Amino acid sequence: MSNEAATATTAAEAAPAPDQIPHGLGASLPAADARAKTEGTFPYAADLWAEGLLWAAVLRSPHPHARITSIDTSHAREMPGVRAVVTHEDVPGSPLLGRGKADRPVFASEVVRHHGEPIAAVAADHPDTARLAAAAVIVEYEVLDPVTDPEQAFEAEPLHPDGNLIRHIPLRHGDPDAAGDIVVEGLYRIGRQDPAPIGAEAGLAVPRPDGGVELYLASTDPHTDRDRAAACYGLEPERVKVVVTGVPGATADREDQGFQLPLGLLALKTGCPVKLTATREESFLGHTHRHPTLLRYRHHADAEGKLVKVEAQILLDAGAYADTSSDALAAAVAFACGPYVVPNAFIEGWAVRTNNPPSGHVRGEGAMQVCAAYEAQMDKLAKKLGVDPAELRLRNALATGDVLPTGQTVTCPAPVAELLQAVRDYPLPALPKDTPEDEWLLPGGPEGAGEPGAVRRGVGYGLGMVHMLGAEGADEVSTATVKVHDGVATVLCAAVETGQGFTTLARQIVQETLGIDEVHVAPVDTDQPPAGAGCRGRHTWVSGGAVERAAKMVRTQLLQPLAHKFGMSTELLQITDGKITSYDGVLSTTVTEALDGKELWATAQCRPHPTEPLNDTGQGDAFVGMSFCAIRAVVDVDIELGSVRVVELALAQDVGRVLNPAQLEARIEAGVTQGVGIALTENLRSARGLIRHPDLTGYSLPTALDAPDIRIVKLVEERDVVAPFGAKAVSAVPVVTSPAAIASAVRAATGRPVNRLPIRPQAAVVTGQ
Repeated sequence: MSNEAATATTAAEAAPAPDQIPHGLGASLPAADARAKTEGTFPYAADLWAEGLLWAAVLRSPHPHARITSIDTSHAREMPGVRAVVTHEDVPGSPLLGRGKADRPVFASEVVRHHGEPIAAVAADHPDTARLAAAAVIVEYEVLDPVTDPEQAFEAEPLHPDGNLIRHIPLRHGDPDAAGDIVVEGLYRIGRQDPAPIGAEAGLAVPRPDGGVELYLASTDPHTDRDRAAACYGLEPERVKVVVTGVPGATADREDQGFQLPLGLLALKTGCPVKLTATREESFLGHTHRHPTLLRYRHHADAEGKLVKVEAQILLDAGAYADTSSDALAAAVAFACGPYVVPNAFIEGWAVRTNNPPSGHVRGEGAMQVCAAYEAQMDKLAKKLGVDPAELRLRNALATGDVLPTGQTVTCPAPVAELLQAVRDYPLPALPKDTPEDEWLLPGGPEGAGEPGAVRRGVGYGLGMVHMLGAEGADEVSTATVKVHDGVATVLCAAVETGQGFTTLARQIVQETLGIDEVHVAPVDTDQPPAGAGCRGRHTWVSGGAVERAAKMVRTQLLQPLAHKFGMSTELLQITDGKITSYDGVLSTTVTEALDGKELWATAQCRPHPTEPLNDTGQGDAFVGMSFCAIRAVVDVDIELGSVRVVELALAQDVGRVLNPAQLEARIEAGVTQGVGIALTENLRSARGLIRHPDLTGYSLPTALDAPDIRIVKLVEERDVVAPFGAKAVSAVPVVTSPAAIASAVRAATGRPVNRLPIRPQAAVVTGQ
């Protein structure tokens, strides 16, 4: 690493001492960075340092919609200690960026389209100087009326050269004239969730002697970030290097490129390393959020409760730019009917631009919003039919071999009925005692509830589904190299560890395949072949699959000389607990002896079977695989105050295969807890496009005190034959399902419709009791 910037870069991750840990797949191998993160010694991106460091600050728009009439940087440039000021005029390459579509300017030039859009960036000798200089850039605006209602975006003047409509999917499946004996309708709204990443968004840019630049970032998709940066800087990709460092965890697109790209520009302009650490306010303004969504539903069912037809309109608010809204809309439309058999479905989906905060990839995007709506519809149907809500769901549960509304046959395991039965039959928690000592168990916390007699308990259900990997023809490929030398194995793969456990899984794969205890996973940078983004379970599937294939190739190299010597094939040899034995017991030696100082290595790729885009009627085999979850929620609601306490969430999930029990349980619990935030507290509010309270006092995240008892009732291990190891993604589907289950339980407790997330107190108040 140039310019001594290595002082805070994540070191290669090594397994703990072999006599202290279990080995191989199926064992609860601890994460290599767990101790450093718990002790506070993990080097985050905000800890980066380099000799001759400059500090950066970004000037952002105070308006959600305005025309820029002039930008005067002269005062900022003249300030002592300021080394550079850059605007749109200083972008030598492509002025546009974007994850799904390049439609977002690096710096606004003629118009600003959302509150917080970058306009200029400053590099200075001190962070305070940089901030003061950014504030000294004078921008003259002609303030325009913002378009903040996504329904008005269809008729409003175009906010972008590409227009206001990003994508429209009209899904048509079955008979449009089909009708049921029972019809229920509903209008639902889902708020804007912020990913609220742990750790500050930060980065360091270091100029290279060849005129290129190195970016040290907590990136979750380094090769894509490199390619966008290179296009912005007008450089070949080989002259831009992204080094992944200090990723504390991610449940979405962690890093805002609106500050990544200015870093490199400033470093190239000044010839010095430049660092930027975003404030929490800047994070709220800059990075993308979950799409606020408006949903209209009409469900038809026969007299027995079997679904006949589902009609829906889904409107996603993308904010100012497209980002990944097209992908989110595809998931929302495809899963609009949920994990139920629906012979006739007619879904209209739109994603539109507004002047609201930007939306993009957040765990379970699209699927989470529709899950809340279709599960509310199932509750309405059950009530109208006088049927138990769980029983109604069982009558319609999807199974392997059924067909989705997109026309795709479900070929993966889909034990939806089994999951629902497991949570339905699980014993309910005991009722709280009506004594002062136990008042802290009531909604609102200690002394926060009204009279205990005003508390009502409700039980509700949620069934959710998500797709795994990319969709609609995305080329999901990953490359990995496994090297063995001096009895130590090293894995090189550009799959970023974002908390999903890839580095732990990679070590387990190599341990099991090669019988080697000490396995290191090398740090990630763009000198390695691409592995893609860390989302939708792709690193467990695709990157884990690449590691497995490379490890098996090394295994063959290791065993071939022995097999040749004893006149047998390598398939007749096995490696167990570091020992190589033959089927007949003739051969028995250790892996160390067989290596005998040799250096072995192999590189392999993993690419799942291809998918196809949805056609003009929303039909197509768009998804590689799917994962399912059932949750039963138990809540206590103070019907006078509207406060809600989630008592227990019982969960059953199909996981394909448990690769690391402790890690899997932690991922499920984290996903469920994130869903509690969506259901009850998390909503990044804005007024006419201006974000209100962009901080963690105005945006309420659930804490450990808000986390309910989470009971993992059943994990169905029916292996998906097309997936490496047979495993499925586990963390997204609990996020998707738990808000719907909690809303269902609040409906059961109050009799109120609960058609908005997060649930507002007034929605849980019952009058006339």
